[in-house]
Amino acid sequence: MLKKGVYSFKNALEGISWIIRTQVNFKIQLILSFLAVLGGIIFRISYLEFLAIIILIGVGLAVETINTAIEEAIDAIHKDWSNEIKIAKDVSAAAMLIFSLTALAVAIIIFVPKILFLLNF
Repeated sequence: MLKKGVYSFKNALEGISWIIRTQVNFKIQLILSFLAVLGGIIFRISYLEFLAIIILIGVGLAVETINTAIEEAIDAIHKDWSNEIKIAKDVSAAAMLIFSLTALAVAIIIFVPKILFLLNF
């Protein structure tokens, strides 16, 4: 059982390595995640605000990974264009868009008041 768990962990790490090497959107997510953490440190956000940011980072990276997996699986199964494939890919991308807009709203709620305070507004 431990051997199977180690094998699964190794495969997951290979998946992370692949997505970092090949997917621009994942790299963008990593950069934005770094900036959010840096902003949290600079603005000394609260424990709960940091917790929200960390959860959003984890979920965002997971959703981007799932979106990529869906697109890659569809491409591997069926190379030709079809409306059903377009819908599946569009809906998968929509999940990431919905999450990103939600994360942006949370970031605005957390950071904008701190930025305005810093600028004396």
